[in-house]
Amino acid sequence: FGPFVDAKHEQVESCQLLGSFADVFKLCLKTIIEGTRSAGSQLVFVPSPRDVHHDPVYPQPPFPCPDLPKDDRARVHFVSDPCTLDVD
Repeated sequence: FGPFVDAKHEQVESCQLLGSFADVFKLCLKTIIEGTRSAGSQLVFVPSPRDVHHDPVYPQPPFPCPDLPKDDRARVHFVSDPCTLDVD
C-alpha cells in the first residue's frame, strides 16, 4: 500500500485537506483495516517516500503502530522500506 497521504495529491499541494496529515492517515488506515476485516486478509503497510506524514528518509522506518483492535493485531503488519517478506 501507499502512499497514503501523497505529497503529489492536489488537495495536499493546494492545502485543502480538512485535517492534519496524521489524521488523514489514521482515517485511511481505519477504513482499510475495517473494510478488509471480514475477508481475513493479511495487510502489509509499507511507507512511501511521498507520504507527507512520515519520515522522507531512505531507508524508511515502519509507520508507528496505532492502537489496533486485538482481533486485527495478528493480520496487520507495519514494515520498513525496503523490507523482505517471507510469505509461507
